[in-house]
Amino acid sequence: MYLCAAVLSGAAAAQDFSNVKVERIAVGLHYADGPAWSPDGFLTFSDTVTNKLHKFIPGKGDTEAAEIPGGPNGNAYDSLGRLYTCEFRERRITRTAKNGKVEVLAARFEGKRFNAPNDIAIRRDGHIYFTDPAFGNQQDSKELDFYGVFHITPKGEVEAVAKWKTRPNGIALSPNGRILYVSDSDARVVRAFDLDRAGAASGERVVIEKIAGVPGGLRTDEKGNLWVAAKTVSVFSPQGQLITQLELSETPTNLTFGDPDLETLFITARTAVYRVRIGVKGSSQNSSTQN
Repeated sequence: MYLCAAVLSGAAAAQDFSNVKVERIAVGLHYADGPAWSPDGFLTFSDTVTNKLHKFIPGKGDTEAAEIPGGPNGNAYDSLGRLYTCEFRERRITRTAKNGKVEVLAARFEGKRFNAPNDIAIRRDGHIYFTDPAFGNQQDSKELDFYGVFHITPKGEVEAVAKWKTRPNGIALSPNGRILYVSDSDARVVRAFDLDRAGAASGERVVIEKIAGVPGGLRTDEKGNLWVAAKTVSVFSPQGQLITQLELSETPTNLTFGDPDLETLFITARTAVYRVRIGVKGSSQNSSTQN
Protein backbone atom coordinates (compact mmCIF):
# COMPACT_ATOMS: atom_id res chain seq x y z
CA MET A 1 0.00 0.00 0.00
CA TYR A 2 1.30 3.46 -0.90
CA LEU A 3 0.57 6.70 0.90
CA CYS A 4 1.39 10.23 -0.18
CA ALA A 5 3.84 12.02 2.08
CA ALA A 6 3.02 15.51 3.29
CA VAL A 7 6.19 17.58 3.48
CA LEU A 8 6.68 20.99 5.06
CA SER A 9 9.71 22.99 3.97
CA GLY A 10 11.87 24.51 6.67
CA ALA A 11 14.01 27.61 6.72
CA ALA A 12 17.03 25.94 5.11
CA ALA A 13 17.27 24.72 1.55
CA ALA A 14 16.34 21.05 1.28
CA GLN A 15 15.77 18.31 -1.19
CA ASP A 16 12.27 18.33 -2.64
CA PHE A 17 10.38 15.44 -1.04
CA SER A 18 6.99 16.54 -2.40
CA ASN A 19 6.75 13.63 -4.83
CA VAL A 20 8.03 10.83 -2.62
CA LYS A 21 5.81 7.87 -1.79
CA VAL A 22 5.64 6.25 1.62
CA GLU A 23 5.19 2.49 1.39
CA ARG A 24 3.84 0.48 4.31
CA ILE A 25 5.93 -2.72 4.44
CA ALA A 26 4.79 -4.31 7.73
CA VAL A 27 1.43 -4.04 9.52
CA GLY A 28 -0.42 -5.44 12.51
CA LEU A 29 2.34 -4.62 14.99
CA HIS A 30 1.81 -3.64 18.61
CA TYR A 31 4.69 -1.17 19.04
CA ALA A 32 7.43 -1.25 16.42
CA ASP A 33 10.83 0.18 17.25
CA GLY A 34 14.55 -0.45 16.85
CA PRO A 35 15.00 -0.60 13.06
CA ALA A 36 18.50 -1.64 12.00
CA TRP A 37 19.84 -2.37 8.53
CA SER A 38 22.02 -5.48 8.31
CA PRO A 39 25.15 -5.51 6.11
CA ASP A 40 23.68 -8.77 4.77
CA GLY A 41 20.85 -6.84 3.09
CA PHE A 42 17.77 -6.92 5.31
CA LEU A 43 16.00 -4.85 7.95
CA THR A 44 15.60 -5.99 11.55
CA PHE A 45 13.10 -4.34 13.89
CA SER A 46 11.41 -5.05 17.22
CA ASP A 47 7.76 -5.47 18.10
CA THR A 48 8.40 -4.56 21.71
CA VAL A 49 5.06 -5.58 23.25
CA THR A 50 5.21 -9.12 21.86
CA ASN A 51 8.97 -9.65 22.45
CA LYS A 52 9.44 -10.42 18.75
CA LEU A 53 12.22 -9.54 16.36
CA HIS A 54 11.11 -9.13 12.76
CA LYS A 55 13.09 -9.45 9.55
CA PHE A 56 12.14 -7.62 6.37
CA ILE A 57 13.86 -8.79 3.18
CA PRO A 58 13.32 -6.52 0.16
CA GLY A 59 11.38 -8.42 -2.47
CA LYS A 60 10.24 -11.08 0.01
CA GLY A 61 8.51 -9.22 2.83
CA ASP A 62 8.24 -9.28 6.61
CA THR A 63 8.60 -12.36 8.82
CA GLU A 64 8.98 -13.00 12.54
CA ALA A 65 12.65 -13.85 13.02
CA ALA A 66 12.95 -14.57 16.75
CA GLU A 67 11.27 -14.32 20.11
CA ILE A 68 13.34 -12.63 22.81
CA PRO A 69 11.76 -12.91 26.29
CA GLY A 70 14.17 -10.20 27.49
CA GLY A 71 12.18 -7.64 25.51
CA PRO A 72 13.90 -6.37 22.36
CA ASN A 73 13.87 -2.62 21.77
CA GLY A 74 16.75 -0.80 20.07
CA ASN A 75 18.96 -2.76 17.66
CA ALA A 76 22.19 -2.14 15.76
CA TYR A 77 24.57 -4.13 13.57
CA ASP A 78 28.33 -3.96 13.38
CA SER A 79 30.27 -4.41 10.16
CA LEU A 80 30.62 -8.15 10.86
CA GLY A 81 26.84 -8.57 10.83
CA ARG A 82 26.53 -9.15 14.58
CA LEU A 83 23.28 -7.88 16.11
CA TYR A 84 23.29 -5.75 19.26
CA THR A 85 19.98 -5.52 21.12
CA CYS A 86 18.67 -3.48 24.04
CA GLU A 87 16.59 -5.91 26.13
CA PHE A 88 14.41 -3.67 28.26
CA ARG A 89 12.71 -6.45 30.27
CA GLU A 90 15.98 -8.18 31.23
CA ARG A 91 17.63 -4.73 31.48
CA ARG A 92 20.73 -5.66 29.52
CA ILE A 93 22.65 -5.31 26.24
CA THR A 94 23.22 -8.48 24.20
CA ARG A 95 25.16 -9.33 21.06
CA THR A 96 24.00 -12.12 18.77
CA ALA A 97 26.57 -13.69 16.45
CA LYS A 98 25.61 -14.82 12.96
CA ASN A 99 25.56 -18.42 14.22
CA GLY A 100 22.92 -17.45 16.80
CA LYS A 101 25.17 -17.43 19.87
CA VAL A 102 24.03 -14.73 22.35
CA GLU A 103 26.49 -12.89 24.58
CA VAL A 104 25.53 -10.51 27.39
CA LEU A 105 27.72 -7.40 27.05
CA ALA A 106 26.37 -5.38 29.97
CA ALA A 107 23.63 -5.75 32.58
CA ARG A 108 24.76 -3.61 35.52
CA PHE A 109 26.48 -0.36 36.35
CA GLU A 110 28.36 -0.14 39.66
CA GLY A 111 26.52 -3.24 40.87
CA LYS A 112 23.02 -1.98 40.04
CA ARG A 113 20.81 -3.18 37.21
CA PHE A 114 20.12 -0.86 34.31
CA ASN A 115 16.68 0.79 34.14
CA ALA A 116 15.45 -0.34 30.70
CA PRO A 117 17.99 -0.05 27.83
CA ASN A 118 16.29 1.65 24.92
CA ASP A 119 18.47 2.46 21.90
CA ILE A 120 22.01 1.72 20.79
CA ALA A 121 24.72 2.90 18.37
CA ILE A 122 27.97 1.17 17.38
CA ARG A 123 31.00 3.18 16.29
CA ARG A 124 33.08 1.59 13.53
CA ASP A 125 36.00 1.03 15.90
CA GLY A 126 33.85 -1.04 18.28
CA HIS A 127 32.78 1.52 20.87
CA ILE A 128 29.13 1.01 21.91
CA TYR A 129 26.75 3.69 23.20
CA PHE A 130 23.23 3.17 24.55
CA THR A 131 20.46 4.98 26.38
CA ASP A 132 18.82 3.79 29.59
CA PRO A 133 15.57 5.61 30.43
CA ALA A 134 12.54 4.14 32.19
CA PHE A 135 9.02 4.63 30.86
CA GLY A 136 5.69 3.65 32.44
CA ASN A 137 5.93 0.80 34.93
CA GLN A 138 9.66 0.48 34.28
CA GLN A 139 9.94 3.25 36.88
CA ASP A 140 8.77 0.85 39.59
CA SER A 141 11.87 -1.36 39.46
CA LYS A 142 14.58 1.28 39.05
CA GLU A 143 17.82 0.66 40.93
CA LEU A 144 19.80 3.57 39.52
CA ASP A 145 18.94 7.07 40.76
CA PHE A 146 19.41 8.61 37.29
CA TYR A 147 18.60 8.02 33.62
CA GLY A 148 21.80 7.17 31.83
CA VAL A 149 23.67 7.40 28.58
CA PHE A 150 26.32 4.67 28.66
CA HIS A 151 29.49 3.66 26.83
CA ILE A 152 30.83 0.11 26.51
CA THR A 153 34.49 0.09 25.49
CA PRO A 154 35.94 -2.57 23.17
CA LYS A 155 37.40 -4.15 26.34
CA GLY A 156 33.91 -4.47 27.83
CA GLU A 157 34.20 -1.71 30.41
CA VAL A 158 30.97 0.20 31.13
CA GLU A 159 31.14 3.97 31.66
CA ALA A 160 28.43 6.57 32.25
CA VAL A 161 28.50 9.26 29.55
CA ALA A 162 25.72 11.21 31.28
CA LYS A 163 23.47 10.94 34.33
CA TRP A 164 20.24 12.82 33.67
CA LYS A 165 17.08 13.59 35.58
CA THR A 166 15.28 13.58 32.23
CA ARG A 167 14.96 10.53 29.99
CA PRO A 168 17.28 9.86 27.06
CA ASN A 169 15.79 7.95 24.14
CA GLY A 170 17.31 7.78 20.63
CA ILE A 171 21.04 7.75 19.97
CA ALA A 172 23.20 8.23 16.87
CA LEU A 173 26.70 9.11 15.71
CA SER A 174 27.93 11.80 13.33
CA PRO A 175 29.37 10.54 10.02
CA ASN A 176 32.95 10.80 11.30
CA GLY A 177 32.07 9.17 14.64
CA ARG A 178 33.32 12.15 16.63
CA ILE A 179 29.94 13.43 17.86
CA LEU A 180 27.33 11.45 19.79
CA TYR A 181 23.70 12.65 19.57
CA VAL A 182 21.02 11.73 22.11
CA SER A 183 17.36 12.72 22.12
CA ASP A 184 15.86 13.82 25.44
CA SER A 185 12.20 12.82 25.47
CA ASP A 186 11.27 14.89 28.52
CA ALA A 187 13.05 18.14 27.61
CA ARG A 188 12.18 17.63 23.89
CA VAL A 189 15.67 18.44 22.73
CA VAL A 190 18.63 16.67 21.14
CA ARG A 191 21.91 16.86 23.01
CA ALA A 192 25.42 16.29 21.64
CA PHE A 193 28.73 15.10 23.06
CA ASP A 194 32.21 15.23 21.56
CA LEU A 195 33.92 11.84 21.37
CA ASP A 196 37.68 11.36 21.34
CA ARG A 197 39.62 8.52 19.72
CA ALA A 198 39.33 6.47 22.92
CA GLY A 199 35.53 6.85 22.84
CA ALA A 200 35.36 9.17 25.86
CA ALA A 201 32.64 11.84 25.78
CA SER A 202 32.82 15.51 26.76
CA GLY A 203 31.29 18.89 25.96
CA GLU A 204 27.60 18.07 26.51
CA ARG A 205 25.36 20.66 24.83
CA VAL A 206 21.90 21.13 23.31
CA VAL A 207 21.91 21.21 19.50
CA ILE A 208 18.17 21.05 18.72
CA GLU A 209 15.46 22.68 20.85
CA LYS A 210 11.66 22.84 20.97
CA ILE A 211 11.03 19.66 19.00
CA ALA A 212 7.37 19.15 18.11
CA GLY A 213 6.25 15.96 19.81
CA VAL A 214 8.33 13.55 21.88
CA PRO A 215 11.69 12.86 20.21
CA GLY A 216 12.56 9.18 19.94
CA GLY A 217 14.94 7.57 17.48
CA LEU A 218 17.37 9.58 15.40
CA ARG A 219 19.97 9.05 12.64
CA THR A 220 22.43 11.14 10.66
CA ASP A 221 22.88 11.31 6.91
CA GLU A 222 26.23 11.53 5.12
CA LYS A 223 26.20 15.34 5.37
CA GLY A 224 25.69 15.27 9.13
CA ASN A 225 22.01 16.31 9.10
CA LEU A 226 19.92 14.81 11.90
CA TRP A 227 16.72 12.87 11.19
CA VAL A 228 14.51 12.76 14.28
CA ALA A 229 11.40 10.66 14.88
CA ALA A 230 8.98 12.79 16.92
CA LYS A 231 5.52 14.09 15.98
CA THR A 232 6.80 13.79 12.42
CA VAL A 233 10.12 12.79 10.91
CA SER A 234 11.99 16.09 11.18
CA VAL A 235 15.30 16.84 9.49
CA PHE A 236 17.72 19.33 11.08
CA SER A 237 21.06 20.70 9.98
CA PRO A 238 24.10 19.99 12.19
CA GLN A 239 23.56 23.53 13.55
CA GLY A 240 20.03 22.63 14.65
CA GLN A 241 18.04 24.44 11.94
CA LEU A 242 14.88 22.74 10.73
CA ILE A 243 15.24 21.69 7.08
CA THR A 244 12.09 19.73 6.34
CA GLN A 245 9.46 17.41 7.81
CA LEU A 246 7.92 14.19 6.58
CA GLU A 247 4.47 13.40 7.97
CA LEU A 248 3.06 9.88 8.33
CA SER A 249 -0.43 8.67 9.11
CA GLU A 250 0.76 7.64 12.60
CA THR A 251 3.45 8.77 15.02
CA PRO A 252 6.95 7.49 14.16
CA THR A 253 9.05 5.85 16.88
CA ASN A 254 12.40 5.33 15.20
CA LEU A 255 14.15 5.25 11.83
CA THR A 256 17.22 4.05 9.94
CA PHE A 257 18.76 4.25 6.49
CA GLY A 258 19.01 1.09 4.43
CA ASP A 259 19.25 -0.68 1.10
CA PRO A 260 22.72 -1.20 -0.42
CA ASP A 261 23.04 2.50 -1.29
CA LEU A 262 21.66 3.68 2.11
CA GLU A 263 19.20 5.96 0.28
CA THR A 264 16.03 4.37 1.65
CA LEU A 265 14.58 5.55 4.96
CA PHE A 266 12.88 2.85 7.05
CA ILE A 267 10.55 4.22 9.73
CA THR A 268 8.94 2.30 12.58
CA ALA A 269 5.63 3.52 14.02
CA ARG A 270 3.24 2.13 16.56
CA THR A 271 1.52 -0.43 14.34
CA ALA A 272 3.52 -0.49 11.12
CA VAL A 273 6.86 -0.03 9.38
CA TYR A 274 7.27 2.34 6.43
CA ARG A 275 9.78 2.64 3.60
CA VAL A 276 10.64 5.82 1.66
CA ARG A 277 13.12 6.15 -1.20
CA ILE A 278 14.51 9.61 -0.51
CA GLY A 279 17.70 9.96 -2.55
CA VAL A 280 19.60 11.05 0.53
CA LYS A 281 22.40 8.78 1.68
CA GLY A 282 22.53 7.83 5.32
CA SER A 283 25.72 7.89 7.32
CA SER A 284 27.41 4.49 7.27
CA GLN A 285 28.41 5.16 10.90
CA ASN A 286 24.79 4.44 11.90
CA SER A 287 23.90 1.91 9.17
CA SER A 288 26.48 -0.84 9.19
CA THR A 289 27.63 -1.68 5.68
CA GLN A 290 30.57 -3.57 4.32
CA ASN A 291 31.98 -0.67 2.31
